[in-house]
Amino acid sequence: MRLALDIITLVCMCEYVCVHVCVCVCTALQNDQSFDFKKEERRVRANDREYNEKFQYASNCIMTSKYNIITFLPVNLFEQFQEVANTYFLFLLILQLIPQISSLSWFTTIVPLALVLSITAVKDATDDYFRHKSDNQVNNRQLQNEKWMNVRVGDIIKLENNQFVAADLLLLSSTEPHGLCYIETAELDGETNMKVRQSVSVTSELGDPNNLASFDGEVVCEPPNNKLDRFSGTLYWREKKYSLTNQNMLLRGCVLRNTEACYGLVIFAGPDTKLMQNSGRTKFKRTSIDRLMNTLVLWIFGFLVCMGMILAVGNAGWEKEVGSLFQSYLAWDTPVNNFLFSAFLSFWSYVIILNTVVPISLYVSVEVIRLGHSYFINWDQQMFCSQCNTAAEARTTTLNEELGQVEYIFSDKTGTLTQNIMTFNKCSINGQSYGAYQYFLINHRSHACMLDFTPFNPLADPDFCFYDDKLLESVKVGDSCTHEFFRLLSLCHTVMSEEKSEGELVYKAQSPDEGALVTAARNFGFVFRSRTPGTITTTEMGRTVTYSLLAILDFNNIRKRMSVIVRNPEGRIRLYCKGADTVLLERLHPCNQEVMSITSDHLNEYATDGLRTLALAYRDLSEDEWEAWSESHRFADKATDCREDRLAAAYEEIEQNMMLLGATAIEDKLQEGVPETIAVLSLANIKIWVLTGDKQETAVNIGYSCKMLTDDMTEVFIISGHTVQSVRQELRRGGGVGKQLHGSPPPPPLPLSNLMDNISGEFALVINGHSLAHALEADMEAEFVSTACACKAVICCRVTPLQKAQVVELIKKHKKAVTLAIGDGANDISMIKSAHIGVGISGQEGIQAVLASDYSFSQFRFLQRLLLVHGRWSYLRMCRFLCYFFYKNFAFTMVHFWFGFFCGFSAQTVYDQYFITLFNIVYTSLPVLAMGIFDQDVPDHRSLEYPKLYEPGQLNLLFNKREFFICIAQGIYTSVVLFFVPYAVLSNATQSNGVPLADYQTFAVTTATALVIVVSVQIVLDTGFWTVFNHVFVWGSLGSYFIIMFALHSQTLFRIFPNQFHFVGSSLLSFLSHMCTSKTNTVIFLSRCHSANTDFVSEGRLGARGGSRRSGYAFAHQEGFGELITSGKNMRLSSLTVIKKKKNFTHTVFLSQNASVTSGSLQEATYRLMT
Repeated sequence: MRLALDIITLVCMCEYVCVHVCVCVCTALQNDQSFDFKKEERRVRANDREYNEKFQYASNCIMTSKYNIITFLPVNLFEQFQEVANTYFLFLLILQLIPQISSLSWFTTIVPLALVLSITAVKDATDDYFRHKSDNQVNNRQLQNEKWMNVRVGDIIKLENNQFVAADLLLLSSTEPHGLCYIETAELDGETNMKVRQSVSVTSELGDPNNLASFDGEVVCEPPNNKLDRFSGTLYWREKKYSLTNQNMLLRGCVLRNTEACYGLVIFAGPDTKLMQNSGRTKFKRTSIDRLMNTLVLWIFGFLVCMGMILAVGNAGWEKEVGSLFQSYLAWDTPVNNFLFSAFLSFWSYVIILNTVVPISLYVSVEVIRLGHSYFINWDQQMFCSQCNTAAEARTTTLNEELGQVEYIFSDKTGTLTQNIMTFNKCSINGQSYGAYQYFLINHRSHACMLDFTPFNPLADPDFCFYDDKLLESVKVGDSCTHEFFRLLSLCHTVMSEEKSEGELVYKAQSPDEGALVTAARNFGFVFRSRTPGTITTTEMGRTVTYSLLAILDFNNIRKRMSVIVRNPEGRIRLYCKGADTVLLERLHPCNQEVMSITSDHLNEYATDGLRTLALAYRDLSEDEWEAWSESHRFADKATDCREDRLAAAYEEIEQNMMLLGATAIEDKLQEGVPETIAVLSLANIKIWVLTGDKQETAVNIGYSCKMLTDDMTEVFIISGHTVQSVRQELRRGGGVGKQLHGSPPPPPLPLSNLMDNISGEFALVINGHSLAHALEADMEAEFVSTACACKAVICCRVTPLQKAQVVELIKKHKKAVTLAIGDGANDISMIKSAHIGVGISGQEGIQAVLASDYSFSQFRFLQRLLLVHGRWSYLRMCRFLCYFFYKNFAFTMVHFWFGFFCGFSAQTVYDQYFITLFNIVYTSLPVLAMGIFDQDVPDHRSLEYPKLYEPGQLNLLFNKREFFICIAQGIYTSVVLFFVPYAVLSNATQSNGVPLADYQTFAVTTATALVIVVSVQIVLDTGFWTVFNHVFVWGSLGSYFIIMFALHSQTLFRIFPNQFHFVGSSLLSFLSHMCTSKTNTVIFLSRCHSANTDFVSEGRLGARGGSRRSGYAFAHQEGFGELITSGKNMRLSSLTVIKKKKNFTHTVFLSQNASVTSGSLQEATYRLMT
C-alpha cells in the first residue's frame, strides 16, 4: 500500500506544479496588460519629472520579447506542455521511474522527450533572442546625448532631420517658419509620403533652448489609445488654454524630413505610444492539425486506459482463480499482498507497454517533415524575384500544412496589391478627353511613341510618360482652359519641393496622387518650384510667377476635397479646388450643366478602367468676399470648442458656385499578376478581403483594377454611417444581401450556412473605418459577419492597424476558418500576428512586416504558388503521414493486447525490447518520412491549373476524426491477423521428426517479421510519388530489419553478452528453414488452457516484478530441460515448477522477471539443448 501512496503523492505533486506554473503565467500576463486600465485623462507638466512621476507613467523602454533569463524555462515549458502529447509522455516517464510497474527502461521515454523539448526550446530561444536584440537596438538609439530608453513623460527633446521620433510628442517649435515640420509615417500607416505638422502658435517661437528650459506648460489630454488619426487635448500656459489636435502631434515611429530641427514635449512614452498600442502581442500559433492531434491524443489515452483496465480485470481474475494455485512455489513480491493490488500494478504496466500507440517519434517526425517543407519553399526558384534579388522565405516551420487550408485572405492594398507608383494617364478639360489613345496602346501592348517634353520644357521630368500629343498641342497654342487646368494642379496641393541643383527638382508629396498630378503639371509647362508659408513660386511656360498663399482648406475624409486661395501678381484672388466628383460637382455654378454632363461621362469611363479620378474647379473672389470670409475663418480657427465643425462650416461657405475645369485620371499600378492571382484564388474558394488605410475612392478603384469588383456584380454596398443606428440600417437596407439576410417578415429559421446558399447574385461590401468601429461592437458583429461573408468581395477603408487585427479575429471567432494576412508595412503587423498565417511583402515600406511574418516574399502573385502548390502539398503529405503513422503503431501495439489473454495478463511483451526500441526509430521511420516530405498527387502546374484541388484542405477531408477512426480500425484489424494467424499456425506445429517447433522466440520473430513486411507493403501502396529517397528508405529499412535481426540472434553476441541478447542463432535458423517449407510443423505455443479438468494448469504468471523484461510462461518444453535446471548447472534460475499430468508429463516452466534470470538462465539452457 505504501507504493500506491507514493504513486498518488507523485501525481499530486505534478498537478500542483502545473497549477502553480499556470497561476504564475496568468499573473504575469495580467501584469503585462496592466496598462490597459487607465485613468480617463492624462496630465503632463513640462520639465517637471517629480510631478509626472506621481502618475507612474510608462518609461520609453519597450519590450516585445516573450521571455527573459528567469522566465524562459518555466514559461517555455508551460507552452510546450500545452501540447497534450508532451504532457502524456511526461506522465509515462514518471510511471517508468517506478520499478514495480515498469516493463521498459525509463531512458526509452526520457531521451526522445528531452530531445524534442530541447530542440523546440532552442528554436524559441533563438527567436526571442532576435526580439531582445531588436528591442535593445531601439531602446539604445541615441537622442542627442541620451538614450531613447531614458526619455520620460514631460521631457522636452530635440529632433534633427532624418531622425526617428522617439516618443509621442507635442510639437512645440521648429526651425521652419510658423512652427511647421514634415514627417514620414511609413512605420505607422505604410505611406511613404510626407505629411505636415504644425506647432501651436503660442509655442512656435520657443526655439531657443533657454526658453524651452523655462517652459512650464501643462497638457491635459486623452489617455493612451490606438487611434492614429485622432488626438484631443488642451495646453494650459500663462493662464490661457489652447486646443490641441492630431496636427500638433509627432508620433513615435515617424521620421523627421526636410526640417533641420524641432522640439517636442513627451506626452506618451514606450508602451503607451500609439505605435506600440497598435502592435499586437506575439502569439503562439498552432495549426488545426495540431489542435486535432491534441484531441486525438486524449482519445487515444482514454482508449489506452480502457485496454489497461480490461487487462487489469483479467489479471485480477487470473490471479484469484489460477495464480493462487502457485503461491507455494511462486509467492508474490513483498509489495503485492492480494490479487487486487496485483491488478493495480498490472494496469500501470500495460499503460507503459501500450503507450506506443502514440510514440514520441511521431512529433519528432512531424517537425522533420515541416522543416523539409520549409526548405522547399525557400528553394523554389519560381518564387524568386530577380528584380529585387529576393527569394521566398519560410520564417517558421510549424504552419506549412495550414497553408493548404486557408479560406480567408486579408490583404493590405498599398505596396501589397499595388506598386505604390501613380501615373497620370488621362484627363478631361472643358469637355475634351485626352489620353484614351495612350491607354489603348498600353493595354494592348501596341507600339507607341512617348512624348518628348525636353525641347518644350527643360524642367520636365524625364521619367514622365504620356502619349497623347493633342494635349501638348493644346498647351502650346495657349488654350486658356488647359492652362488654367495645369495652373490649378501646380498650386492646389501640399507638396514640398527640393531643388538639389539648377533644374533638378525632387517632390515630396503627402500622397502619391498629388505627386503624380504636380509632376504632370510640371511636364506640361506649369512647374511648381518652391513654397513658403505665405507664397507659392511656379514657372509657367518658362516665366517665374509667385502667388500669395492666402489660405489652405485642407482635405479630410468627410470633405473629400481640398482648396487653396491664392492671389496672383495682378492682384486677382482665386480659389482652386480638387476633390471627389461626388462632392465637387454638386457645388458648381448652375451654368456648368453642359460641361458637367460631358465630364461626368468621362469620369464614368475612367472609373470603368479602374483609374483614380478627381474633379477640378475654381472660383473668383472679390476683395470684399475674401475679407469677410477670412474673418469668419480666423474666428473658427481660434475656437476652443467645436473647432473642426466651425472650420468645416467656413470651408463649406466659400466652396460654392465654382466653375468646372475638368477631371484627372491616375493609375495606381498594380503589381504584376495581381488580377490573375486573385482570380485563381477565388476559383479555389478563397475569399479575399482588402483592409487598407487609404480613402474609400482609392480602395474601390483598386478593387476594380484587380477585378475584385466588377460591373457585373448585383450590387456594391457602401457602409459609411457615423452612428451605430445608421450603420445597422445600412447593413439591413433593402435589396440584395441586406434584404435576403435581414428582410421582414423573416422566413422559417435556417442555419446561416443554408441561408448563404440561398442568396443569388454576386455582391461586394465597402465599409469605412468609422463605420467599422461600430460594426465591430459586440451587439452588431454577428450581423456584420453574416452580411460580409455573403459578399464575394469586402473592402475596409480608412482602418487603423488595430481594426485590421480585430477584423481578422472576428472571422476567426465566427467562421472558425483558417485565415491568412498579407501586408508590407508596419501598420500591418497587428493583422499579420492575429491571423493564423502571416505573410510579409518585402517592398518599399521597410521590413517590419517581414520580421513579424511567418512567410515572406516580394510579390503578391507568389501567394498563389505558396497556397495552391506548397500549401496543398504540405497538407496532403502531412495527412498521409499521420494516417499511416497511426495505422502502423496500432498494428504494432495491439499485438501486446491480444497476447495478454495468453500470458496470464502478466504484462509480458510479445517482441523483445530491441525490436520495440528500433521499430519506430529504424525499421519504419525513414519510409514514412520520405512519403511525408516528397509525396505529391499531381505536379505543381496541375495544382495551379485546377484550383478546385485546393478545396479538400479547406473542408479538412484528408485527416479528420473519421479518417482517424478508419486508420486505427485498419491497424487493429492488421494486429488481429498478425497475432492470431501465426498463433494458429504454430500452436500445433512439429518438425518432421516429431520434435515441437514453436517457442516464444519463434512466435516473436515470426510476428515481428510479418509486421515489418506488412507495414512496408502498406507504405508502398500509399506512396503516390516515388523518388530515389523513397526507394532507398523503403527497401533499405526492410533490409536493415533482417540484418539487425540476424545480428541480434547471433551466437557470437550471445556468448559475449548473454544477459543482453536473449535469443540465439540456432533457433533463428530453425525458424527460417521451417518458414520456407511447405509443410508446417508446430509445437505448443502456449500450454493448453481450455481443458475441462481444473487440475491441469496451462497458463503461467510472473513471479517477481523488476527489471526490463516481465516474465511469462515458456512457450514449449523439450524432454531433458527440467533435468538440466534441477542439476544445478543453471544457478541463476529463480524458480521452477514441474507439474505431472495424469497420463503424460508436461514440463511448465515459471521464470522470474528479473533481467539477469531471464536473459541468462533461459538462454543458456536453450543454447545447451540446441547444441
